[in-house]
Amino acid sequence: MAQAPDDARRLTAQGRERKQQLLDGAAELFAERGYADTRVIDIVRHAGVAKGLFYWYFENKEALFRELVEHNRQRLRAAQAAAMDPGAEPLARIRQGAEASMAFMSGQAHFFALLEVENLDKQFADVLRRGTEVHARDVAALVREGIADGSIRDEDPLLLAYGVVGAVASYGHFHRTGRIQRPIHEVASFVGRFVVCSLAADESIARRVLAQPTCSQVAGSSSPQGGPGYGAPPD
Repeated sequence: MAQAPDDARRLTAQGRERKQQLLDGAAELFAERGYADTRVIDIVRHAGVAKGLFYWYFENKEALFRELVEHNRQRLRAAQAAAMDPGAEPLARIRQGAEASMAFMSGQAHFFALLEVENLDKQFADVLRRGTEVHARDVAALVREGIADGSIRDEDPLLLAYGVVGAVASYGHFHRTGRIQRPIHEVASFVGRFVVCSLAADESIARRVLAQPTCSQVAGSSSPQGGPGYGAPPD
């Protein structure tokens, strides 16, 4: 079915609200039923809109799912950016971004659980992998800065970045599935410390960075501190 140009579909505030309503409703249904068992008619009924409106914004269910993944990736990057102090050294910013990622993923647990299931479907392998690659690229940019100033050990920046991304993803998964039963701010703080100790060029640098307070240490809060993000603003 033909769609109106994207700028036309986003022209009004009401249109943006309707589209977001469909995305939010679909996310809930996907989390409850899975992707395969959720139909377009289920999504429009849940959102309380006509079926024709769905096709005004999305070509099909697959297109909606892809946009949902991209929308949440951008929200994650925005959370990372908001938590990072632009005046802090690279290693501290990596720590801040990792802790913010943990907090965001906990708040969107159903969505990230859905991604883990749907990641088995090759139909969406490209869009799901893209988020990981963007995260790794952003971290690698900060790692290079840290290597240049001597605060991060001199190894392949991308390999080190994958270590950060892997720690965030793994501990997020363990917390989400109940294998780690601690408050998210405690888990986020641990991941932040783990990342610093893994990347720091020496123990004195790690101790210096760890002595600085982060958002997860302030009354268990994940409130943003402000900053430019993992090397780039949200797309």
